This record gives sequence, structure tokens and C-alpha cells, in this order.
Amino acid sequence: MSTPIFILGPTGCGKSAVAVALAQRLGKAEIVSADAYQVYRALPILTAAPGAEDMGGVPHHLIGNLEVTENNDAATHARRAQACIRDIAARGAIPIITGGSGLYVKFISHGISPAPPSDPALRDELSALPLAEAVRRLQEADPEGAAATDLQNPRYVVRNLEIVLLGGKPLSYWRNNWQPQAIGPGFTITRDVAELDARIAARAHSMLRSGAIDEVAALPDALSPTAEKTLGLSLIREHLAGTLSRPELETALALTTRQYAKRQRTWLRREPWATPIPATADTADAILHHLTHGV
Repeated sequence: MSTPIFILGPTGCGKSAVAVALAQRLGKAEIVSADAYQVYRALPILTAAPGAEDMGGVPHHLIGNLEVTENNDAATHARRAQACIRDIAARGAIPIITGGSGLYVKFISHGISPAPPSDPALRDELSALPLAEAVRRLQEADPEGAAATDLQNPRYVVRNLEIVLLGGKPLSYWRNNWQPQAIGPGFTITRDVAELDARIAARAHSMLRSGAIDEVAALPDALSPTAEKTLGLSLIREHLAGTLSRPELETALALTTRQYAKRQRTWLRREPWATPIPATADTADAILHHLTHGV
């Protein structure tokens, strides 16, 4: 069996550890990251990239292999991941894809969207609009698509409006023409929200204690568009500029991560192909049971 297996979940849920445990149980498996930001070698702390000990002797791909000046949009990452998946399968091993970056996962699992690619000039124009105006324009251009969009998220609103304007068709057209089946089974690692929030708070504390501030301070002035969006980066810059105290930074970092995890949970609920699996000490065994018994 060399069919890819997807281990998904919101940030902080423990999916990376589950992927490693599953790979160890399978015996011959390699992990491919579907994380938008762990590819940057200069940001291992802020992106919570797994270190050598966390990898448990399992080969990992697309972690710490890019400079922060290199872009890593979803389509580019998917092409790199697909090449890794082919190479892993050719070695007779099982590819395990893990991550929580929605579009990055979707492009790997279901193929790159047929929707028109981004137009930098139009993207800049739409991004400059107040969110309320961008929402109004999306609702006028595609009411059904707007109703299915997270209208609190400027990135989603702008991208969906861009697709409608460039493609001349509603969002539903592009969704319906996307590959209907995932290339392999998927599992979403779930935790109680209060438990997940506590884990996120502990991670924020650990990141700052482990050197995330120094990590950001050492970055070059010009980053790629993808690297600029790394969660927590702008907050640490505010701290370095003196506008956020260390306690305020920790609180804000935990809050913005909780908000991101909430958006991830919302996205994952719309992906019924990924079976929810509660996070326990036996999660990897439960996944293996699903894979071998088809339940």
C-alpha cells in the first residue's frame, strides 16, 4: 500500500506526533508537511516545526527547506508535495501528509484548484478595500459564494472576490469542477476546545521562552509574501518596536492562535472525507484500525 494518508487538525492538536506514531507503526512511511510556514528554515520556533527528536527517526519532507525570501503559495507547495509523494511511493513507502493549512492541504488532497490564479495588481487593489466594502462587492457578485465564505477573514473575502472577478463565474462553478475525491484517506485529530485552548496558551509561552523573539529579530527586512503571513510574526515585530510588552505579546499570540485554530476547525468541518479521531494515547492505533478494517 502506498496510497497517501492525511493527518489533519487545528494548530496545537498534536497531529504531528500522531503522524510520527502512525509512521512508526506502519514501519515504512515518510511524512510530507502540508504546513504553509514550516518550510522556512529561519522560523522553526515560531512555526512550531518538529525538531529531530520530534521526528522520531521518520523521514520528513518540506520542513525547513526554504529561505524566508522564497515564496510558498498553495499551488507551489502542492507541486512540491506531489513530487515528494511520488518519490516516497516509488521507494515502496507510504506517504503521510500532515498539516492544517486548509488550501495547502486541499491542493494536495484534491488537486490544484481550476480557479484562475491570483493577479497581483487586482489582489493589491482588492486588499486595499475596507473589509466591509470587499464583502459588499462579493455579496453583489456572488451571493451564494459570499454566504459560504468566512466574511470575517479578509484573505478569504479578497481571494474569493478575485476568483469571481477574474473567472467571470460563481465560486460554486470552480468547486464543482474540482477533483471530487481525495487521493487518499484522511483523519482529523480533534480535542475539546478548552483543552486545545490550554495547549495553545502553553505553546505561546514556550515559543517566547525558547527564542521566538530573537528568531524574528534576526530575519532580513524583506520577506516573501508567504513568510510575511507567518502567524505571530507581526505581533513579535510590535513587541520589538516597543508597542507591546512581553506579557501583552504572550496574551496576543495565544489569542491570534486560538482564532486561527477556530478557522481551521470550521474548514475541517466542511471536509467530510477526513474522519474525526479524538486525540488520545491510542490515536495512531485507532487510525491504523480504520485503515485496516475500513471502519
